Amino acid sequence: MGENNIFKVLSDKQRRDILTMLKDGRLSAGEIAQKLGISPAALSYHLRLLKSADLVTEYKNKNYVYYEINTSVFDDLILWAEQLGGSRK
Repeated sequence: MGENNIFKVLSDKQRRDILTMLKDGRLSAGEIAQKLGISPAALSYHLRLLKSADLVTEYKNKNYVYYEINTSVFDDLILWAEQLGGSRK
């Protein structure tokens, strides 16, 4: 997914809130939905968009699905933004 789509995914506050929660470690879908106070269907929609942008990864363990932030995408975005800024003195 290109930078434009990543920015579109990041434009939603609930998706940014999910990423903020995941910065401290992986969480199950149920834990995320409970903390946000949203339905599993609404969470599924947000997680699908975050996964399509490679911003989160999922891990299945028995009956649970856990989500974790993918920091490599943010590293690439930081590098891209620094290239736009040029050299700093």
